[in-house]
Amino acid sequence: MNRIAPLSRIIAAALVASAVGLAPPAAAQGWPAGKPVRIIVPYTPGGGIDTVVGAEIVAKAPPDGYTLMASSTEFAINPAIGRKLPYDPLRDFAPISQLANVSFFLVCHPSVPVRTVKDLIALARARPGQVTYGSSGTGGGPHLAGELLQSMARIKWTHIPYKGAAPASIAVMSGEIDFSFGATIGLLGHVRAGRLRAVAVTGTQRFAETPQVPTVAESGVPGYSAIGWYGFYAPGGASPDLVRRLHGDATRALGAPEIRERLAKAGNDYVMSTPEEFAAFIRAEIAKWSKVVKEAGLKPD
Repeated sequence: MNRIAPLSRIIAAALVASAVGLAPPAAAQGWPAGKPVRIIVPYTPGGGIDTVVGAEIVAKAPPDGYTLMASSTEFAINPAIGRKLPYDPLRDFAPISQLANVSFFLVCHPSVPVRTVKDLIALARARPGQVTYGSSGTGGGPHLAGELLQSMARIKWTHIPYKGAAPASIAVMSGEIDFSFGATIGLLGHVRAGRLRAVAVTGTQRFAETPQVPTVAESGVPGYSAIGWYGFYAPGGASPDLVRRLHGDATRALGAPEIRERLAKAGNDYVMSTPEEFAAFIRAEIAKWSKVVKEAGLKPD
């Protein structure tokens, strides 16, 4: 099951609160001034093209704070993978904050003779190109997590894309493919039931629900990190004062105990970086995934 969509609903609800519910009534002459604030969440199961359409709406909106965006990892992956975009991701948006992170599980069918990342590397080197891994689709975070592991571990394995996280999970549970990457919370039930074996977590920290499962980085691939993430943006040209106001209100909304609890239950880590930190993070993500895409020879769909 894909948990990015439920996360988008949690975040959108909290950000609506930050935009309208937390705004002081005395701000009638400023922002917001009795006008609806629209928050675009350009995520659908269709993938990259859908996120481009939603982002274009925000990129072309007036930078007055009434059209905002909460977007996922694909914001950095789309330019990295070479998709033709009707906007510049660095010029046409004002980053407000990175909101939350989600790690992926690297899982395998229980019959696969692999219990660690080192085992996987040995198997892939012994059978170059024959070991398969699945993901929710070409160009998504889970797919590139596998391409990054291929690059850093100097192995060759074969990616099998599916139309969503659920079909990819079913494929690995049925033995159709050997491995798969997917959101931790979405695969947790299958791991606990023994239908899948969790080999590693792709983030920089172990998943709280499975503390016995190591990260890829601590399992023989130092420096490895592949995460899904959500960010909050205004259109490019938004004033620094407006960006600071939006950041402060969003921090209060998403920092509320009940929202942080809901994020945690959906398998996500609360972040809330500064606008400057988030801008630097976006540039680093685009550079990182551009290098992976080039090495893998991936082409936009």
